[in-house]
Amino acid sequence: MTKMSDQPLIDVRGLRKRYGRKTVLKGLNMGVDAGQVVALLGANGAGKSTLMRIISGLSKADSGQVWLGGAELKQAGHELRRYIGLVSHAPLLYDNLTAWENLDFFAHMYDLLAPEVRMEALLRSVDLWPRRHDLVRTYSRGMTQRLAIARAILHDPPVLLLDEPDTGLDQPSSQMLHNLIRQLGAANRAILFSTHNLEQALHWSDWICILANGEIVHRQPAAELSVDDLRELYGQW
Repeated sequence: MTKMSDQPLIDVRGLRKRYGRKTVLKGLNMGVDAGQVVALLGANGAGKSTLMRIISGLSKADSGQVWLGGAELKQAGHELRRYIGLVSHAPLLYDNLTAWENLDFFAHMYDLLAPEVRMEALLRSVDLWPRRHDLVRTYSRGMTQRLAIARAILHDPPVLLLDEPDTGLDQPSSQMLHNLIRQLGAANRAILFSTHNLEQALHWSDWICILANGEIVHRQPAAELSVDDLRELYGQW
């Protein structure tokens, strides 16, 4: 059984967030260690995307702290965001550019030196090398999502946040993503991903966290659960 360390790479403490009268996060605490893959489960509206946006620095919490690798996010500002790779519902890509041009653009944003070897390796790993010179607007949903994943890990971030990354992926693409997540998680990296697919949550992760009522209501090693066990747990919330 894997044990969460005392100083996780992602460390969320007392996070609170309201939208109008609705409290989405209620003093949420959680952590993800380097080398771990954690699945975040919860119903629509539970606050999964809100949590991801706060950890990535795209949204601000009303109170609480986010620490990444020992540095507090709100104190470190934009520089710490280079520490993070994010795949969200929006692919954060330019439709009028090719896959190669998109990665080249982001490589310059991250000040990567001679990124061509890295770009080629990523495009091959997400099976887009043959389509590298095609405009992104000609891609299927699955191809766009795979390119978004390549964009998110281009700068080799220690923290990877994947908000329902399997959305729109066919079975081969989903398997490719699974393999990629396991390879990345084996490195000195913390991966937090959300999904509605309970079977994938078990197979892809080391830990399962269930978010409900603005809090993490259950956390358990994935290896200790069967799909039926998880379905029963999830149904309680």
